[in-house]
Amino acid sequence: MKKKTIEPIAYIYTGFSQKFGIPRQSGLIPSLTARIVFESKYNNPDAVKGLESFSHIWLLWGFSEAEYSGKLTVFPPRLGGKIKKGVFATRSPYRPNGIGMSSVKLEKIEISESNTELIVSGADILDGTPIYDIKPYIAYTDCHADAQGGYSEPTDLIDINFPAELLDLIPEELRQSVVDLLAQDPRAAFNKKEDFVYGLRFDKYDIRFTVKENILTVTDVVKDSAENIK
Repeated sequence: MKKKTIEPIAYIYTGFSQKFGIPRQSGLIPSLTARIVFESKYNNPDAVKGLESFSHIWLLWGFSEAEYSGKLTVFPPRLGGKIKKGVFATRSPYRPNGIGMSSVKLEKIEISESNTELIVSGADILDGTPIYDIKPYIAYTDCHADAQGGYSEPTDLIDINFPAELLDLIPEELRQSVVDLLAQDPRAAFNKKEDFVYGLRFDKYDIRFTVKENILTVTDVVKDSAENIK
């Protein structure tokens, strides 16, 4: 049997040009919207016929900036980067086939004479990431009310101090998403310093902030900066 290779059916465009700050799981930031643009072979309304009856979809996509080292254990950020877990017991991007999976809300399907695109919310994916497949989310089989989250149970949100004069520098339609992203505390569990200025790159903005006594304070908002943010 001939081995079939997979190829992107689409690409997703989000506000994340860097990995830092991307939500750790899909659905955590409902205010985040993204656009899925199909490749020419699949850019046809027939390919999504019937999808409008579903509220959520699964995206199967590729970790385009993560290279598998061959190791069978990784250090999940949730555990402070100090405790090893098996690669198949994590959602680490460093995995044999580099395949990611996200459940997102289907906001709308945009169809024109020459184009078919999906608008989704709640994505946790880097801008320009290849999408390998799209499947409808089916609640009666995909939702398990008695499921256990293991070591990945959610943590409390962090308090935000976002001065009004800095928040006003961000377009109104993006403000809620930025605040929600910061409230998740984008810092890695093993890199939480009180004397350090962090930067979250979202859309065309670098949001600089510090964290002290569990309060995140935005110190600056810079538009269209080419500076590399850690």
